[in-house]
Amino acid sequence: MTGQARVVEALQRIAYLLERAREPTYRVRAFRNAAATISALGDDELRGRVQAGTLTELRGIGKVTAEVVTEALSGETPVYLRRLEATGGQPVAEGGAEIRAALRGDLHTHSDWSDGGSPIADMVAAAQALGHEYIALTDHSPRLTVANGLSAERLRRQLDALAELNAGSGGIRVLTGIEVDINEDGSLDQSDDLLGRLDVVVASVHSKLRMPQEEMTRRMVTAIANPHVDVLGHCTGRLVTGGRGTRPESAFDAEVVFAACARFGVAVEINSRPERLDPPKRLLRLAVEAGCQFAVNTDAHAPGQLDWQPYGCERAAACGVPLENIVNTWAVQDLLSWTAQQS
Repeated sequence: MTGQARVVEALQRIAYLLERAREPTYRVRAFRNAAATISALGDDELRGRVQAGTLTELRGIGKVTAEVVTEALSGETPVYLRRLEATGGQPVAEGGAEIRAALRGDLHTHSDWSDGGSPIADMVAAAQALGHEYIALTDHSPRLTVANGLSAERLRRQLDALAELNAGSGGIRVLTGIEVDINEDGSLDQSDDLLGRLDVVVASVHSKLRMPQEEMTRRMVTAIANPHVDVLGHCTGRLVTGGRGTRPESAFDAEVVFAACARFGVAVEINSRPERLDPPKRLLRLAVEAGCQFAVNTDAHAPGQLDWQPYGCERAAACGVPLENIVNTWAVQDLLSWTAQQS
C-alpha cells in the first residue's frame, strides 16, 4: 500500500467511526473532504507537501486533518483514529448478537442520488466490510422533493448504474430498490412498471403523519395490499431524539395493519436508526403475535450508519422476534424468490 493510500484509508476510517457515533455531519464531512483531496494527489507530491509543511494550503485540509495525514504517511496509526477506535469501536447495542450474526444484508439504505451523503460505491464498500452478502439501495421516490427523490427517468439511470456496479462488485450483491412514498389514498409514488422491475420495495409514510386514525389505517392497508410492496418502512413515523427534534407516533389501528402485513406477506421494518427505533416495542410485540415477517434495516444515509443494525437486533431479541421470520437473514436467492412472489 502506498503512503497516499494509507492516508486516505485513515481519513475514511475516521469519517466512518464519526458517522457510527452520530457525530455532527460537518465533522464527518471534514475528513471525507480531506480524503478526496489527498486522493487527487500523487504520492510524491503528498510527501513533498508534508515535508514543506504546506498541507493546509490544500482545499479541505485543516490543522487536525493535516496532523492525521502526517502521522498516517509516516506509517503510524493517527492519534485521532486510535482514540476513536478505543472509544467508538465497541458494539453499538447490547443483546441481539445471535440475530446480528445471522443477518446477511440490509434492505433500506440511501445514497447521494437522493438524500444520502455518499456515493453508491462507498455505501457498498462499507456494507461489504461489515460482512454483508447483499445491500438494497432504496433511494426516495419523486414526491419527496426535500430528499431529492428520484424521478422515473433518474431511477432508470440508477438501475443502469447498479447493473454495471454488480458486474464488478467482487461478491456483494447490490439489490435494486426504492423507498416509495405512500400517498394519502394509499397509492404508491412510482409507476407500476418501474416498481415491478425492482428487487426490493420499501413503502413508507412521509407526509400528513397526523391523519386521523381511521384514514391512516386505510392508507397503510391499501399500500400493504399492493403486490409490489415488500417491506413496510418505519411504520409509526416517530422521532424520539436527534437533530430534527422529536415527533409523536402516527395514529393507526396496529392490529389491522399488522394483520394485513401477515396476510399479504409484507415484512414489518425494524428501523435501527437511533432517532427512530420504530416500531416501539409494544407494537413490535404485537406484530410478532400477528405472525408478521420482519426486516432489520438501518435506513442508513452514510457508510458509518450501516453499522447501526445492532440497535434493531437488540430490540428484535427483546421482543421475541423469531430468527426465521427476519427476511434479511435469508440467502439472497431465497430473499429474491420471496420478493418476486410479492409482485
